[in-house]
Amino acid sequence: MKIEVITMGCSKNLVDSERVVKMLADKGIEVCHNVDGFTGDAVVINTCGFIGDAKEESVNMILEACEAKKFGIVKKVYVMGCLSQRYRDELKSEIPEVDGWYGKFDWSSIADDLLSTPALRTGKSYERAITTPSHHAYLKISEGCNRFCAFCAIPLITGRHKSRPVEEIIDEVKMLVAQGVSELNVIAQDLSAYGTDLEGGRSRLAELIDQMADIEGARRIRLHYAYPADFPYDVLDVMASRPNVCNYLDIALQHIDDKVLSNMHRHVDGRQTRELLAEIRRRVPGIFIRSTLMTGFPGEDEVAFENLLQFVREQRFERMGAFAYCEEEGTTGAKLFSDDIPQHVKDSRLDQLMALQRDIAEEMAEARKGERLEVVVDEVKGEKLICRSEFDSPEVDPVVIVTPGQSAECYHPGQYIICEVTGHDSYDLLAREV
Repeated sequence: MKIEVITMGCSKNLVDSERVVKMLADKGIEVCHNVDGFTGDAVVINTCGFIGDAKEESVNMILEACEAKKFGIVKKVYVMGCLSQRYRDELKSEIPEVDGWYGKFDWSSIADDLLSTPALRTGKSYERAITTPSHHAYLKISEGCNRFCAFCAIPLITGRHKSRPVEEIIDEVKMLVAQGVSELNVIAQDLSAYGTDLEGGRSRLAELIDQMADIEGARRIRLHYAYPADFPYDVLDVMASRPNVCNYLDIALQHIDDKVLSNMHRHVDGRQTRELLAEIRRRVPGIFIRSTLMTGFPGEDEVAFENLLQFVREQRFERMGAFAYCEEEGTTGAKLFSDDIPQHVKDSRLDQLMALQRDIAEEMAEARKGERLEVVVDEVKGEKLICRSEFDSPEVDPVVIVTPGQSAECYHPGQYIICEVTGHDSYDLLAREV
């Protein structure tokens, strides 16, 4: 039997898919992940249900798989993940061709259904098959979220915040490092809340990262998706003192205007946001901050949007993404506010915001000429090396394109080298090995 697993959406979904791949492989099933075209006896689609575009993409993938089933290209179609967690009953009635529906947390029965008999469980629940390049992996330390931001459906899908035990995470890190992983991208819906639901009721993020940094072979540890309210400042001291904890922080801020932040139920205002960013930069000099912002949330008038533009001008984020507000049924925003900002206005504001960030990013890249960086090779492409520094997270950030000191065939993914920045190509840096 051969199964294809297809992952839609974020890195948190990818971790779940990797666990599914491992679970199926342990039952003697041949498994492939995200290959071109449909292949095998069955397809398992891990869906995303975060915003409208992502939901549409997931539905289209399900329909394509069902079409492949119709023509005998595959025999079975199974669906799991966020979209089916939230809309399982509706999807069942609308797409009856699907052979099995699973949510975010009950997918372990896929193997039983494929084999038509309960399968003996072996190994640890967090064991997985790494589908990323073998030198880096994502490490999910919690599920769910207690923030209930007005625009976000994630708590409706994943439920309340639930931290994994420190001991279990450390065991997983050791397991990953033993497999050759040197770079760990720590992910959660809300890093800031890690540990608050464990014994003691306090953030334990700093403790966790400090213990991870002690593990030999964990060469890079990078933090993703912190929340600005109740931010655990002690993790900055760990970042500043531990050389293998990247000077990098992904923290979604969404907006800076007080009225918009209040409407969003973000539990923080503009002054507190600026103070937080100033303290982060004070404690970790040279840190790269990545953030996500939103345009078009109800209450964002022209003054509020200009406040957002001015915020980006003054902060000069090293990394920034943005998206236009999309109303999600069931959220506080959908219940309390009218989605009355026209889509063309949302999109225009998004374009302005990203154009401003593009100019900032190019200016910052230009200023990095002559800087020396330790980079890891992700790919050998012709006579160039596609690399990343500690400031570059996989998939979402720019890369460093390095001219090697000898033939490119002498290098391999996962190798660390030193290079000097010579220029840039839009967002990406150009460099030569030294």
